[in-house]
Amino acid sequence: MVWVPGGDFTMGTDEDNAYDHERPAHQVHVDGFWIQATEVTNTQFKKFVDATGYKTIAERKPTWEELKVGLPPGTPEPPDSILVPGSLVFYRPPAPVILDDYSQWWMFVNGADWQHPEGPSSDLEGRWDHPVTHIAYEDALAYCKWEGTRLPTEAEWEFASRGGKERERYSWGNDMNPQGKRMANTFQGSFPVVDVKEDGFDATAPVKSFPPNPYGLYDMIGNVWEWTSDLYDVNYFKTLNAKDITDNPRGSATSFDPNEPYAVKRITKGGSFLCASDYCSNYRPSARQGSSMDSGSSNIGFRTVKAGS
Repeated sequence: MVWVPGGDFTMGTDEDNAYDHERPAHQVHVDGFWIQATEVTNTQFKKFVDATGYKTIAERKPTWEELKVGLPPGTPEPPDSILVPGSLVFYRPPAPVILDDYSQWWMFVNGADWQHPEGPSSDLEGRWDHPVTHIAYEDALAYCKWEGTRLPTEAEWEFASRGGKERERYSWGNDMNPQGKRMANTFQGSFPVVDVKEDGFDATAPVKSFPPNPYGLYDMIGNVWEWTSDLYDVNYFKTLNAKDITDNPRGSATSFDPNEPYAVKRITKGGSFLCASDYCSNYRPSARQGSSMDSGSSNIGFRTVKAGS
């Protein structure tokens, strides 16, 4: 782990070309903390599974009682035959698509999980040093409990990602590719069909494939989205006084996403290998999204923190 000194910083952004739920920029103080230098890798997660026998949510058959919690009241119960273990897997459509329907590039795959990222016929050969994926919030908490760590708050995560840089667009400065150098694993090309792999990767990359930020932290931008402990409320930042300093915030007391009002979501940060300039520009410290706690996908992982002492 790497020590990150506490301090005051500007969280969020007032940029015109950022998403509304990142605004307004506001002042925050966080105490010092330890944070993992890299995202949790497949090797690290395997040690946890070998020691505990833990089964991730993607490896368990879901029950209707669990699923209906995040669905509108009155949703009919599906037949038991479709309640199978699995996870969401990214796939490339054969032709350009309209970018307002993410179901065109995400598919629920029976048997997809952290050990089989693309489904039952895939494995982790050659990917043990890549970040673990298909991790639901509960899975990340279980790992933290075993390790004696916890997930970062959104404020801790963003403070660490900024690396001491104030109000700069990226973790390394204001230029996406300084001197033509790729600084993070993102999507280059025409999303979601063609990734020209200018950064050398068309999916996850081994951790430490790109330069660290000023705090010595790797892949705080790109590679995989990372879980934080904060509940996601699209309006949360607007409830804060931008002129006051919020001390060690823990986020909203409730979850609210108008697009999925019944889903309980936590904030994930950092963007992933699927963030593209022509679809989403979430490869920034202020970027944030709400991810349903009960599921994972090809591009969600995590890193851990410990309180300072």
